[in-house]
Amino acid sequence: MKRYPAFDPPEYLNWTPDPALVRQFKETAGSDPARAKIIAALSGDQLVDLYRRLLRARLHDIGLKRWVRQGVISKAWLGTGEEATTVGPVFALDPKRDYAAPMIRNASACCDMGMPLSDMFRGYLGTANSPSRGRDLHIGAPEHHVISPVSPVGTMVPICLGIALYGQITRRPLVAMTWIGDGSAKVGVAHEGLNFAAVRKAPVIFIIQNNQVALGTRLDQHHLAPDFNEWPDAYGVEGWSFDGNNVLDAYAATRQAVDRCLAGEGPVILIAETFRMGGHATHDEREARETFPAELFQTWGKRDPIGLYEEYLKGLGVKTEQLAAIEAEVEAEVDKAALDALADREKLPKPESALDGVYAD
Repeated sequence: MKRYPAFDPPEYLNWTPDPALVRQFKETAGSDPARAKIIAALSGDQLVDLYRRLLRARLHDIGLKRWVRQGVISKAWLGTGEEATTVGPVFALDPKRDYAAPMIRNASACCDMGMPLSDMFRGYLGTANSPSRGRDLHIGAPEHHVISPVSPVGTMVPICLGIALYGQITRRPLVAMTWIGDGSAKVGVAHEGLNFAAVRKAPVIFIIQNNQVALGTRLDQHHLAPDFNEWPDAYGVEGWSFDGNNVLDAYAATRQAVDRCLAGEGPVILIAETFRMGGHATHDEREARETFPAELFQTWGKRDPIGLYEEYLKGLGVKTEQLAAIEAEVEAEVDKAALDALADREKLPKPESALDGVYAD
């Protein structure tokens, strides 16, 4: 994909494929026989759709960063470098049956579940016709089975459990899925929800998204164990890890979890290792660079989930010209969505609307 000097992490600007990492990407996607079978069943159109979704996630973030530079908004929370941890798992869901509760860094789950991309931009503008009607930049849409995140991290765990219990009580087959950051994993309500989900065998997928840092606190400063791989055993549930920068491994691992939940054998805890290629938000990029050594950014920069997936597709015979054409389409889609949202910038909510939907009749 094209690189943007004003917006991309410096490690991405002159990105070139590392042969060893390209080989590792392919090997990871085929190392587990069950996952390899799931991946092999993907059609050419589905493989391209995954690429399109990855691009849309990255370009959405670049669009927000451009708005910050232009003074349209003051800051944005981005998922640059972590796109595969969102795109792959959501691709394993059925948007008409299942529910997703993204954290703010999993914004691409919104459009991947069917929400208009322009609404995602409107959420940042706080317009009256934004999904939250101008109240909050945390967006969702019940009609698209997307549950809005909330600022107190970890609280989506019991909310997703509630959705799963609804499915059990009404005997409706469904799966609820949410992400838990390495920082959110320290919140009491997350542990309570995980334990209750285990006891009820609820059809919930919890993805522990370990991007190595909570706000500005490194993982080694708040987590004694080297990783989260013992968590499934701690709660007495099934669970496994996947490569958070490999969209195919992320998809296949989640598809396994979905099948298990639908069979009444949930919940499932998935552990994804990835890295946040920037600050907590756009206002603290310098702090992020001071938090970790430059070598770590360089290591993870070589593992750009989009660049590696491009190389995988090329290995399957997809031409560079085809990838460029897809990117041009996605770029036009994102640009139009941003312009549509900007056209509504003056549609501010009326003060009296603050009481709408707050109290039950």
